[in-house]
Amino acid sequence: MGTGRRALITTAITVVCAVTVLAAPGTAFASPTPTSTPSATATASPTPVTNKDLEAVREKLDALYHDAAVATDAYNAAEEKSQKQSAEIVELAKKIVKGQEKLDELKDRAGAAARSQYRTGGLPDEAQLLLSDNPQAFLDGTGRVLQGQRATKGLIAELTRTQQDLKQYTADASAQWQQLEKNRQAKATAKKKVTTQIAAAEKLESQLEKQEKERLAKLEQQAALKAQTAWLDSGALKDTGGKASAAGKAAVAYATAQLGKAYEWGAEGPLTYDCSGLTSQAWASAGDPIPRTSQEQWKQLPHVAEKDMRPGDLIIYFDDASHVAMYIGDGAIIHAPRPGRTVTVAGAGSMPILGVVRPDA
Repeated sequence: MGTGRRALITTAITVVCAVTVLAAPGTAFASPTPTSTPSATATASPTPVTNKDLEAVREKLDALYHDAAVATDAYNAAEEKSQKQSAEIVELAKKIVKGQEKLDELKDRAGAAARSQYRTGGLPDEAQLLLSDNPQAFLDGTGRVLQGQRATKGLIAELTRTQQDLKQYTADASAQWQQLEKNRQAKATAKKKVTTQIAAAEKLESQLEKQEKERLAKLEQQAALKAQTAWLDSGALKDTGGKASAAGKAAVAYATAQLGKAYEWGAEGPLTYDCSGLTSQAWASAGDPIPRTSQEQWKQLPHVAEKDMRPGDLIIYFDDASHVAMYIGDGAIIHAPRPGRTVTVAGAGSMPILGVVRPDA
């Protein structure tokens, strides 16, 4: 073990905490207090990194990756909205083009009607009757005159409606452009936070020696096992045993085929995934498209009790619904955990469960 390892780890945690605070907007800071330089005597003897130190590292890593997951959800939501708005803008543009073509046609028809009226001198029907050499022929054509008048009124009304539609389409397109720009800014902000949190976590992990990383991994496994055991002891699986639907089986099969693929925030496959990218693509492949983010999956999909869950259902984790996994039965899940990890099988109770949703309820 290298000299001063414990002090180095403690300093690394402090630095990472500072980096995290600096990333938050509107934070005020006091002038730093000078620190004394360790004496040669203090650094001469090796200071081992204890399990308590590593537990502090584990908790800080969990917090950093959790914040990264929240920011990833925000990024994915902004991306989904941007795609939807872009599609709506395209459709509005098509409507504007068609509306303009229709308006041009109506104006041509209105112009033709005006020219026709000019050729008749614009005289009222009574005057045309008095001046006609053949009053009976005029009377016979009165019906056609009335039809023409009604057609002219209809033409003017249609022209007015088309102009109003064009005005509304233009206003809608302008509003969508403004919202699209807001979502682009939201994506940029979320991306910055994701990369900041992940970089801080990676910096913290880089301070560990190989043996310390192995000990940290064991601590993570022990924490997950402890949580899973407590969940099982609670009787959560006592009454479960529901069979997967055909779509649920297809979703599980898709998720299973992705085992071992790397986590990448914002990814939806086929080579890499984030947590909700995996679940949304699994259910899309099963023929039941669902919302892109874990938070929207929690908001929009039907909720079911834990005791009633079946393979294919999605388990939402943490109070802010920042993580999602697919239940595959026997108390296990498949999920894309976090950066640096791969799609894997884990215990369903290894993280704090918010609730369960069923895409094909």
